[in-house]
Amino acid sequence: MGTSKSKSLFGYPLSIFFIVINEFCERFSYYGMKALLILYFTRFFGWDGNLATAIYHTFVALCYLTPILGALIADSWLGKFKTIVSLSIVYTIGQAVTAVSSINDLSDFNHDGTPDSLSTHVVLSMIGLALIALGTGGIKPCVSAFGGDQFEEGQEKQRNRFFSIFYLAINAGSLLSTIITPILRVQECGIHSKQACYPLAFGVPAALMAVALIVFIVGSSMYKKFEPQGNIMAKVAKCIGFAIKNRFRHRSKEFPKREHWLDWAKEKYDERLISQIKMVTRVMFLYIPLPMFWALFDQQGSRWTLQATTMSGKIGLIEIQPDQMQTVNAILIVILVPIVDAVVYPLIAKCGFNFTSLKKMTVGMFLASMAFVVAAVVQVEIDKTLPAFPEGNEVQIQVLNIGNNSMTIYFPGNNVTLDKVSQTDKFMTFDVDKLTSINISSPESPFTQVIHNFTQGHRHTLLVWDPNNYRVVKDGLNQKPEKGENGIRFVNAFDESFNITMAEKLYENVTSHNASKYQFFPSGIKKFTISSENIPNECKTSFETPKLEFGSAYTYVISRKGDGCPEWSVFEDIAPNTVNMALQIPQYFLLTCGEVVFSVTGLEFSYSQAPSNMKSVLQAGWLLTVAVGNIIVLIVAGAGQFKEQWAEYVLFASLLLVVCIIFAIMARFYTYINPAEIEAQFDTDEKKKKPENLYSTSDTVSQTPM
Repeated sequence: MGTSKSKSLFGYPLSIFFIVINEFCERFSYYGMKALLILYFTRFFGWDGNLATAIYHTFVALCYLTPILGALIADSWLGKFKTIVSLSIVYTIGQAVTAVSSINDLSDFNHDGTPDSLSTHVVLSMIGLALIALGTGGIKPCVSAFGGDQFEEGQEKQRNRFFSIFYLAINAGSLLSTIITPILRVQECGIHSKQACYPLAFGVPAALMAVALIVFIVGSSMYKKFEPQGNIMAKVAKCIGFAIKNRFRHRSKEFPKREHWLDWAKEKYDERLISQIKMVTRVMFLYIPLPMFWALFDQQGSRWTLQATTMSGKIGLIEIQPDQMQTVNAILIVILVPIVDAVVYPLIAKCGFNFTSLKKMTVGMFLASMAFVVAAVVQVEIDKTLPAFPEGNEVQIQVLNIGNNSMTIYFPGNNVTLDKVSQTDKFMTFDVDKLTSINISSPESPFTQVIHNFTQGHRHTLLVWDPNNYRVVKDGLNQKPEKGENGIRFVNAFDESFNITMAEKLYENVTSHNASKYQFFPSGIKKFTISSENIPNECKTSFETPKLEFGSAYTYVISRKGDGCPEWSVFEDIAPNTVNMALQIPQYFLLTCGEVVFSVTGLEFSYSQAPSNMKSVLQAGWLLTVAVGNIIVLIVAGAGQFKEQWAEYVLFASLLLVVCIIFAIMARFYTYINPAEIEAQFDTDEKKKKPENLYSTSDTVSQTPM
């Protein structure tokens, strides 16, 4: 059936080691490039978040839709080996083009550090990404099925183990690349001007894709390769079409019923093809509920990362950034796949429980659903700590006295007295229509009325420095700072303007008795420098902030001491996050356990239940469920604008739970088959029927080596 007797190592065909190494390098290449995309779009091209996210999701969806194309080419035209090689070449070229598109000096003719023709870079990178989507998607269904082809009859146990190792390679590749490529990106490089090093960060994945291709070709002589079997998909489609048409023609009662609707194709098509299509349609039918699992699974990159931005990343002695929490999934996979494979499944078997593939997948869906229940509980805990922001008709006001006298401010139904350089301890909330009058006074001075049109739904700071002088500043922060960063703004209590530089960000021309806009910084201690011509030379102008945590906002008031030197006072506008990111670990653990029993099993099930000439087609069907899952997220998130995030988590959990129950019922009625046995039976029957005239190769399934 194969080429020569395959060499083996530890009871596995030697050829699969080349396939596993190839998969590791390919996934490193893909995930490494994918980890950079959003930042590349927003920082290099200067696109806004919405456009960048839309292009990014379109690219990911394309990568999961092209497997259908790859499967068609492999099963009906080139065969798996040639398909993998030719599409890997396309893929490598795509990675190289994307790397070239990120070279700043490509169109920076005047050497000023910005590309003169941004459209050149955009066009190049879109061509590169289109080639990558064709390449990665096209080879996806072929590589796993080609690996499965390397096993002999009777090596089911090793083959199941291979799918686990294969999945491990995918996650090891993604784990290493998501750690390494961001490190490469922050290096600086360039011929004429130093920039964030995108060419290096994209170039390393491109080089690894070339390595993946070379490794795969080196193993060529050891592979079992099978001839493609003619355009199988066209045959399948025609056969199904004929069966439906024929059934419709014979719908009256006088025609006897047939056992299966596909049996109506018997007049025109042979039994072998009909039985193969029955195998495929039964599995495809089981696939219908599966996208719901992926809809939840793929939210760890979006919703769960956003959840992490409202949490504190200080875990023990280490500090982690919100987007690094995703690596928890890959780390857990690398730990859990071997444990589940070598310990959990054998233990379950010892207890005498028949843990079939479909039972494993049902358990996987249940675990993912529970992960979202945990996420909802964590969200409720976070919500308790979040500040209340104004909604609808409300406005919020805090008062900051930056003068040298104490002041009293009279609001409707409330008055506040502040000492010099001090702030109200929290924002006060008012209905904008009822905010009729605000008055300021200090001892021995008349009232001053505050006249201002407050913007509803916003926070404002009322700066006062003497009874007759005030300024209302609109804060512009209506939520916790994004990405878990910290918002910092400066208030100038000098009589003249100044500039401030903090951690390489410039607050330019902060005018007298006014507040700058917020700028955002990651956690840690930050240095800031005040520059103004009116500060005496002997004064200290560089200062350090207290340690910044995650998700806070502060106002720094810069005032003058008696000797003319600057001093600073700090006031908290938004408290730092207090719920620890470690609380996300249980939901990641549950989701990853679900993934291990669902995803690895699904790959193996799709392979074992497919007739030999449709292995890639079923793998592509499996990958299609991922694409549909991504589309569900876009629809649900777009349609249901939930006021409370925990409610959205609960909705997703309950949807998956319902789907899980439906799937369990469907699985109950599924009978496992051995396609090889059924096909062997047909071979025997054919030989008995007409020994002198065997089927032509295009219709048989006894696969001939290349």
